[in-house]
Amino acid sequence: MTDISVTNALRLLQAAEELRARLAGGFSSVHGLSVNEFFLLMHLEQAPLNRLPRVELAKRMHISASTVTRMVAPMEKTGLVGREVDARDARMTFVTLNDAGRLKLSEAQETFAKYAGYTFEDRWSREEKENLSSLLYRLVAGSEANLT
Repeated sequence: MTDISVTNALRLLQAAEELRARLAGGFSSVHGLSVNEFFLLMHLEQAPLNRLPRVELAKRMHISASTVTRMVAPMEKTGLVGREVDARDARMTFVTLNDAGRLKLSEAQETFAKYAGYTFEDRWSREEKENLSSLLYRLVAGSEANLT
């Protein structure tokens, strides 16, 4: 007999990977972004002054700081994000959201909304979607990684 918590955790992971796979194609072909780059832009948009230290981005995205560094480099070259040095501590640098990044994020959010609609609209009633949202919120409430 399988513990229901194990079953639920596995189903959440499978559902997340299924949604990520669906999004990956649309984001890449339409917007030239990976799903992680989309999340990075979202975190910057919600951050105070639209900037975060790389280490904080890594923490919020549940990835390593070196992965953030590898992600940010090409995004800087294309003008989606910038780099800002802290005026009080030159060792501290921030990743900042640029105007081009805001525009790209806005466009990608439309694609995200479309895919989210495809995922839920034909299988779930409004009440079921609201209940699911409430239950999932409990899992992420209080987390700085919460993007809602």
